[in-house]
Amino acid sequence: MGEFVSLEVEDGVGTIRLARPPMNAINRQLQAELREVALEAGSRSDVRAVIIYGGPKVFAAGADVKEFAAMSYTDIADYAPELSASITTVARLPKPTVAAITGYALGGGYELALACDRRIAGDNARVGQPETLLGLIPGAGGTQRLARLIGPSRAKDIVYTGRFVNADEALAIGMVDEVVAPDDVYDAARRWAGQFSHAASRALAAAKAAIDTGLDTDLGSGLAVETNLFAALFATEDRTTGLRSFIENGAGKARFDGR
Repeated sequence: MGEFVSLEVEDGVGTIRLARPPMNAINRQLQAELREVALEAGSRSDVRAVIIYGGPKVFAAGADVKEFAAMSYTDIADYAPELSASITTVARLPKPTVAAITGYALGGGYELALACDRRIAGDNARVGQPETLLGLIPGAGGTQRLARLIGPSRAKDIVYTGRFVNADEALAIGMVDEVVAPDDVYDAARRWAGQFSHAASRALAAAKAAIDTGLDTDLGSGLAVETNLFAALFATEDRTTGLRSFIENGAGKARFDGR
């Protein structure tokens, strides 16, 4: 557990909490702690799903601009791959992930949300990629994951203008998946994550790998990945449990052990 990032686990749900007031600006220390905590969440068998949460006021308002301003080209050339790798660690968590967004999720903060499988936002949320307003571009997945999520034309509008997108528009164009009252954001994320507490975790990991890999390749290659992952699940205890439960009790009654 780091100074700025912690992991709390309850009933199969792990909450990765950012706590660097006042705006959860992502500096090198927070980035490094995020990577370590994400790796821990990924490795723990008692964590079946993960929530990324910045607290009731703000998700993460972006990178630490003062830290960036002090960096030379050599400094950022060393640091940028580390930052991108930390966000990718979250994206590669072999478990369902959801970003619980209150307030601002901008720049690196929204890139962190993009690394999750689902995004639930308060109706007070403002999301976006304002890096061009600083003479930069997104550097931790914003140009790539956003274009894959909402399409290149809309992504270019968001990135080119650097504008802040309110919750209603973000929902309409797919930048977030659900909008609730700000006080209900974490509870809504927990309800979504909680449904996987006794799910077949290896099947979920395989489904995530198949979808994410398929998006980055052609259809034929994606189908081959899917076929291999489907067959591999026949080596798991959860497959035996699920099929037996279906035959004996009908669909949706199995409780899995994640083995």
